Amino acid sequence: MCDFSLQSVRSRPAKVSDKLVTRDFGTGTRGFSAAEDLGLAVCVMPGTELAFADDVACLPTGLFRWNAKIANHRTAIFRQINKDKMVAHHDALEFPDGRTVLLTLLCEGQAATVLQLPAQPATAAEVDAQKRVTYVG
Repeated sequence: MCDFSLQSVRSRPAKVSDKLVTRDFGTGTRGFSAAEDLGLAVCVMPGTELAFADDVACLPTGLFRWNAKIANHRTAIFRQINKDKMVAHHDALEFPDGRTVLLTLLCEGQAATVLQLPAQPATAAEVDAQKRVTYVG
């Protein structure tokens, strides 16, 4: 259920009101863990709405890498991107301004709450949009 890079980690699906923490699982990616059990990955479905305790902080990139970037948002919708690429990170957050950031680029230790799970799909296109990438290396 989680992205391929978390297949070797204990996991469970997200539920409404779950308390999550961004965590580096030592698998080459970051993801969400359960706040009460940091070793348990919580798999989030595309379309899930999240609220963060603080403005979301992302890892620094580019030439000046000493300051974390702040997204200036506390809410986001979980998405999957790069679905056509087998060897790529797929889990991402879409912010209210339309910007999308890979989940693996978030700073570790940020608290979030699951506000709402995606609606049940009614069309084939909605089913496809909620389908998680299932590539196995």
